[in-house]
Amino acid sequence: QVLRKSLQRGLVLSTGSFLVFEAHKLIFGFAEVHASFKVEEVIEQADYLYGSGETEKLYRLLVQHKNSDDAELLWRLARASRDLAQLSSTSAEEKRRLAYEALECAKKALEKNEANFAAHKWYGICLSDVGDFEGIKTKIGNAIVIKEHFQRAIELNPKDATTIHLIGIWCYSFAEMPWYQRKIAATLFATPPTSTFQEALRYFHMAEEADPNFYSKNLLFLGKTYLKLNNKKMALLWLSKAKEYPAHTEEDKQV
Repeated sequence: QVLRKSLQRGLVLSTGSFLVFEAHKLIFGFAEVHASFKVEEVIEQADYLYGSGETEKLYRLLVQHKNSDDAELLWRLARASRDLAQLSSTSAEEKRRLAYEALECAKKALEKNEANFAAHKWYGICLSDVGDFEGIKTKIGNAIVIKEHFQRAIELNPKDATTIHLIGIWCYSFAEMPWYQRKIAATLFATPPTSTFQEALRYFHMAEEADPNFYSKNLLFLGKTYLKLNNKKMALLWLSKAKEYPAHTEEDKQV
């Protein structure tokens, strides 16, 4: 159950490839596995490690391919860099470095293949992360670009529940934006971006329809949004689901 849930946004490693991977680890040691493998095999290894929650091993595998021209490798490296930055054991200085590294990898993935939905998704995520280091003005200034990349990702893959959820988060954030941030937005845009809790709710429900019970945070935000709309009965329903969601990750525990 844990493996199934954690692999929902990746590819399931075939039994044959898994055995080959394990054999190479035993014979050559993990650090040398990548040398004789094709891109497809590195991707299979990466997806297995991602599904297993092996964040540091995944990063070490993929960072060796940072000069690759393959968008599938590059967006996975962006994700791995970001995941490593999220670990509590990662220093503040290293978090910053990894955030910018992740953004560069996602940007390069887009340059190599504009039609790759995951590259758009992770570029939007990483651009938002960098805003945390550059201040609220930059974060708001990047908001429209971020949403455009999420929307493009959905155009390319309408069934990707995570991206739909992210647009919901975008809408929720602008719906509850405090007045002083609205003033900043007004100085940056002729027509500042706005949204409503109703719009956020629509995206959270769309994400749930695309992949039911896929993400504890989507359940949480369904509950929070219903609270904002003063519908306590529906809020209780979704918050209860979030509370009962099996905590497989650190984020699930926080939810």
